[in-house]
Amino acid sequence: MNLAFSTLGVPGLPIPEVAALAARTGYQGVELRAHPEEPVHTGLDARERASVVEEFARHGIRILTVAGYARVAAEDADEQSKGRELDDLVLLARDLGAPYVRVFPGGGEQDPEAADATAARRLAAAAPLAAESGVRILLETHDSHRTGADAMRVLGLVGHPQVGAIWDVMHTWLGGERPVTSHASLSPHLGYVQVKDIASADDTTPLPLGAGVLPLGECVGLYAGDGDDGWLCWEYEKRWYPDAPDLPGLLTAGRAHLEELLAQAR
Repeated sequence: MNLAFSTLGVPGLPIPEVAALAARTGYQGVELRAHPEEPVHTGLDARERASVVEEFARHGIRILTVAGYARVAAEDADEQSKGRELDDLVLLARDLGAPYVRVFPGGGEQDPEAADATAARRLAAAAPLAAESGVRILLETHDSHRTGADAMRVLGLVGHPQVGAIWDVMHTWLGGERPVTSHASLSPHLGYVQVKDIASADDTTPLPLGAGVLPLGECVGLYAGDGDDGWLCWEYEKRWYPDAPDLPGLLTAGRAHLEELLAQAR
C-alpha cells in the first residue's frame, strides 16, 4: 500500500519543498490541490508543467492526483464552461503524469435525482478525454453526496471505467454510513481512500491521525483487503483551519500510524 498526503495541509508551499518534504518523511506520493492560489493549477503553461514533473521525479515522488474543485452536480446554465473546467483538469493531470483527477458533487439543495443526472451527464461527457489521456476522474464522497450510497447513484448512471470514486472517510462517517457499507458500495469503483481525523462531528478541526474519533482502523482494514497496490492519502485540512498544528511536523508520526494500521490488517 502506498501513502500520500494532500497539499491542502501545506497551503502555498513551493513545489520543490513539497516534493522534498514527501521524500524526507517517507511518503510515496502527493495529492496536488489545483487552485489558482496554489503553485499548481490549470493556468500553468507547458514549461511550468514540465518543471513540476521534473521536481517530483527528482525526489522519486508520484503525483497521485490533481485535486480540482469542479462541482459536477452544481446548477450551472453554462454547460460549455463546466465541460472546459473538467477537460482542463484532465489535461493538467495528463501533463503531470497523475493518474487521477478529483472532483466534488456540489449538488446543493437541489432535488437529488436532478443533481445525480446532472453530475452523471457531465462526468460521462468528460470520460472519453480522460480515457484518451490515461486519467481517471474520481468523484469524492463530499457535500451533497457524502456517503458511498450517494456517490454510487451517480456512478451507476455514468457506467464508464474512467469515472470512479474517492472515499473520504470523514464524510461517509458524518453521513451516518458504516465503514463496511461505504466500502461495499465504493470498492468496485474506488480510486483511493482519503484519511484524516477529527475531534467530533461538531468539531472537524484536523487532528493527528489516531487522535480523533474517526474509525480509521476499520476503514484501512477494509481497503487493505482489496490488495496491496492501492493508495491512502492523508488530507489534513490546514487551509481551512489556520490555527491547527502545522502538517510537516506531523507527517512522520502519521505515516507510522498508517503503517501500523496496515500491519494490523494483514
